[in-house]
Amino acid sequence: MAHVRGGGELGRQWYEDGKLQHKRNTFTDFVDVARHLVDTGVTSPDRLVAEGGSAGGLLMGAVANLAPELFAGILADVPFVDALTTILDPSLPLTVIEWDEWGDPLHDAEVYAYMKSYTPYENVRAGVTYPRILATTSLNDTRVYYVEPAKWVARLREVGADALLKCEMVAGHGGVSGRYNSWHQRSFELAWLLDVLGLAAD
Repeated sequence: MAHVRGGGELGRQWYEDGKLQHKRNTFTDFVDVARHLVDTGVTSPDRLVAEGGSAGGLLMGAVANLAPELFAGILADVPFVDALTTILDPSLPLTVIEWDEWGDPLHDAEVYAYMKSYTPYENVRAGVTYPRILATTSLNDTRVYYVEPAKWVARLREVGADALLKCEMVAGHGGVSGRYNSWHQRSFELAWLLDVLGLAAD
């Protein structure tokens, strides 16, 4: 487990150093862990797949932009990848309370510029060889609207990335309900992961 800043595993200051104007630390921590695993021979970029959901999905989008060469695949569940657009809209249910975590780009130009420098959708680049990407979303998600991963995947495809979007039509932020539906959803993600690693059955 990579204890990237933003969590509380290593104390309050560790958490504080991963929010607001220090948010980039969470992304560079994750990249540093991935690079350490490669440099020490634990794995190699063609065998490394990263996974994260919601705000962790923002992390996935950010590291795909920062260090695409380190990963064979990126699995982003209900990813918060168009964060700047969402955080600029105070009519959305979570926006204002989330300003404590991300900052308020609506009223602070420095926060706007900082967020724009790392939000995944804003920083997709042409000429980059991205890892394969799977973004999952849910039509009824009220925390991260499905339009965020949809826009992100469309932008990735514009620059030639192998990006796939899977939208659950009857589900929310936590995915589908029911044990068997949940297993089916997870099996799809794992089948994609195995295909990325060249381990899927023909």
